[in-house]
Amino acid sequence: MELPKLVASVEGGAVGLDRLGKSRDSRIPMESTVCVMAAAKINLFLRVGKPRADGFHPLASWMCQIGLRDRLRLTRAPADVAAGAEISLTCDAAGIPLDSRNLVWRAIESMRDLIGAARIEAHLEKRIPSGAGLGGGSSDAAAALRAVATLAGVELSADELTRRGAALGSDVPFFAHAPSAMCRGRGEIVTPAPAPKPKWIVLLLPDIHMPTPEVYRRFDAMGLGLDARDLAAIDIGPLATMDAAGLASALVNDLEPAAFAIRPDLGELRLEAERLIGAAVRMSGSGSSLFALFDDLPRAQDASETLRRHVGILSRAVELAPSPSAGPLDELSR
Repeated sequence: MELPKLVASVEGGAVGLDRLGKSRDSRIPMESTVCVMAAAKINLFLRVGKPRADGFHPLASWMCQIGLRDRLRLTRAPADVAAGAEISLTCDAAGIPLDSRNLVWRAIESMRDLIGAARIEAHLEKRIPSGAGLGGGSSDAAAALRAVATLAGVELSADELTRRGAALGSDVPFFAHAPSAMCRGRGEIVTPAPAPKPKWIVLLLPDIHMPTPEVYRRFDAMGLGLDARDLAAIDIGPLATMDAAGLASALVNDLEPAAFAIRPDLGELRLEAERLIGAAVRMSGSGSSLFALFDDLPRAQDASETLRRHVGILSRAVELAPSPSAGPLDELSR
C-alpha cells in the first residue's frame, strides 16, 4: 500500500514534517548517505512553437526515460565536520563543472529549506553524455532533489518535485513523472503518458556537442515554429499502440532541420545509419544523439553492432521507458 506523501516545512532551523497537512511531533529517521540513479531521456516526439514574449519556445514533447543512467551519491557531513552551508561536488568525468554552473549543485542549494546549513558532499558518476540531447544534467538535478529530501527525512510529492524542478530547468519536471510523459509549455506542464509499445532503442552517440541555444537561434532564423493552436491540438494517444516501424515513421522532431543545418555531418550520419540498419532514425531533443526503435532486444543489439562496425561511433541498445528504479549503473562501450 502506498504511504501518504509527506510535506516538509522548516521550524526553528529544523525540519518539521506535516502529514496530509497535519502536524506531527515524530521524525522520519534521516539518512547520512543516499545513492540515487538518474536515467537519461529521449524526446520521442518534439514539436516546437514560435518564441513567446518571454523568449521561450512552447513545446509539445513526448519524453521517455531510457536504460542509461548516472549515479549520484550524497552525504550529509557530521556536525563536527560541517563548516557552514557548503556543497562539495566531485565527478568521475572530465569537463563537468563542479560549482554553481552544475545543476546538481544548484538543486542541492535550492533545498536549504529542508536541510538548513548542513554541509553536503556529492559525487556524480557520469554515464550519460553531455550535449547529446539526453537530459543528463536535468536528470541529475531531479535525482539531487530526491536525494536531499531523503537526507532530510522527507518524501516530496510529484507535484512538489515538479515545482522545484521547474525553477532549475525546463526538462527537470519530466523526471518527477517518468518513465513516460507529455511535456508542454516550456517543459514544466507535465502529464504522464502511456509508455510506447516498442521496448528497445538503439542510441547512436557521435562526438558532436550541440549547444541548445545555438540550435534554437538557427530554428528562429529559418522561420520555423508551429502556431499555438496547432501545438495545443497535438495528441500522442494513437502513437503509443504502434509497433517500432509504425511509430518511427510517425515521429517528428522540429529541431532536426536547424541542427542539421549547423552540422550537416550529423544529418549525413542519420541517413547513413538508416541505410545500414534498414530502420528510421531520429534525433533526440536538440541533438546530437540519434536513435532507432525496435520491438525486440536481439534486433536492437544487431543494429547497434552494425553501426559500431561500419561507422565507428559509440552505439548502445538500451531499454525504452523502463521502471525508474530498474537496472544498475550503465557502461557505454564502443
